Amino acid sequence: MKVAEAVGRALSAAGVGHVFGVVGSGNFHLTNAMVAAGSRFVAARHEGGAATMADAYARMSGTVAAVSVHQGPGLTNAMTGIAEAAKSRTPLLVSAAEVTEPRSNFHIDQAALARAVGAVPVRITSATDAVGQARAAVHRALHERRTVLLNLPREVQALDVPDGVLTQAAPPPERTAVEPSPTDVAALAQVLERARRPVFVAGRGSRSPGARDALEALADRCGALLATSAVARGLFHGNPWSLDVSGGFASPLAAELIGSADTIVGWGCALNMWTTRHGRLIGADTTVVQVDDDPSALGAHRQVHVGVTGDVELTARRVLERYAGDTERQGCRTADTASAIAAGVRWRDVPYEDTSTRERIDPRTLSIALDDILPAERVIGVDSGNFMGYPSMYLSVLDENGLCFTQAFQSIGLGLATAIGAALARPDRLAVAALGDGGALMGAAELDTVRRLGLPMVVVVYNDDAYGAEVHHFGPHGHPLDTVEFPPTDIAAVARGYGFEAVTVRTRPDLKAVEEWVAGPRSAPLLVDAKVVGDRGAWWLEDAFRGH
Repeated sequence: MKVAEAVGRALSAAGVGHVFGVVGSGNFHLTNAMVAAGSRFVAARHEGGAATMADAYARMSGTVAAVSVHQGPGLTNAMTGIAEAAKSRTPLLVSAAEVTEPRSNFHIDQAALARAVGAVPVRITSATDAVGQARAAVHRALHERRTVLLNLPREVQALDVPDGVLTQAAPPPERTAVEPSPTDVAALAQVLERARRPVFVAGRGSRSPGARDALEALADRCGALLATSAVARGLFHGNPWSLDVSGGFASPLAAELIGSADTIVGWGCALNMWTTRHGRLIGADTTVVQVDDDPSALGAHRQVHVGVTGDVELTARRVLERYAGDTERQGCRTADTASAIAAGVRWRDVPYEDTSTRERIDPRTLSIALDDILPAERVIGVDSGNFMGYPSMYLSVLDENGLCFTQAFQSIGLGLATAIGAALARPDRLAVAALGDGGALMGAAELDTVRRLGLPMVVVVYNDDAYGAEVHHFGPHGHPLDTVEFPPTDIAAVARGYGFEAVTVRTRPDLKAVEEWVAGPRSAPLLVDAKVVGDRGAWWLEDAFRGH
């Protein structure tokens, strides 16, 4: 057996059940070996799409996924998706063929490329060690929550593996939850005992039913209000004390209540500029606590008064144990606050002036209507751009698995691939891809992947015929906008060419076709080319550009 086949079989045996990619000569044998060993291969039309599909699949399934690419350009094509995964600490394995001969057209420093975007480069170095090195790469991706680039030199792939080496292939042990120290637990408990207006902000590290239950129980005991970062949206869905998302996407009421907190605890949450509105949601006298199982994350974005190293669920339960026998405290949980949250914490309940015309629909009106039309059991993939707050906040989600938010790198063009990966991870839910026209056209090749896989997906394009973020950032200052505005494109016609059903939406009645699709057999995916009003920037845009 050759190294290429042995490594492929070893990756499958190590628990990599899904591999996404574009196959070339350099990764042909490895990919086929993974398929033969039982992994599912999903062929993308571009390596960038493959990387993002794998990223989204890993996030929504809780498993390690793989990307398989050709040497050189196959890897460089995938780099934006790899950068997003690396910045998000997604457990992802990127398997890339490698050319080590400097005179080859395919030669680049692949290890340096990985390090440049925050991924971890490793290499298969010999036939004897190949299986063990492949298994170690999966172990590292899982246990360190890292995106790992596994380089497979072409000359090593062709070597013969000694007999018995494949017996080393087995799934790595489950990642062990980090137990907080008693001292840290006591310090956090003392902070909460003194707090009068506590708010919990849960992030990526809280995205599990166990963490949700533990945080809600502790919040009930100390009277805390509940919020999430964007990536954890939906975690507290249905809780009467949920403020939804903290930060740039927060509704006016949520921002007011978070800003008035005397104590904020970030649970598996970076408390970065997006989640805190560049710190403006944290008062000068507010006590800030951060809980994370990675000690390097504590205080990385802002100074904290108490930092706790520990798993979110374990830490919340250990702190709750210290409250045993105590009565629940009111905190901010008054009748007036409850009424205000019920009436106005959702963006769709915030009054607005509908600016729709006969030719273009207000994106808020569009999003509210889609929220009512589409099934509640949905998984949403959102692209980046001026429009992104509307689907992210106006489309409700049932739990922490309802929104796949690939925005750590803020690249446009990833949204459709995100929704594909999420759809494959959650086939029990309707996948919804929310895109701007720029990102939709940038990733249009993957419309073929949606159709080929038979995914009953809804793709919604917020089409303002422009890169709206730049229009609204530079336009008010009188700068020419020719470089960021475009002639109208019939994206519905493009989708029909790929085998989609498609509808162009200019007014609310045009959405009748979406209602009919939802009620029908959904035998083909649906694209909604929504011609949206583009006369104003989104509410979060000003904050976003402050981060540039």
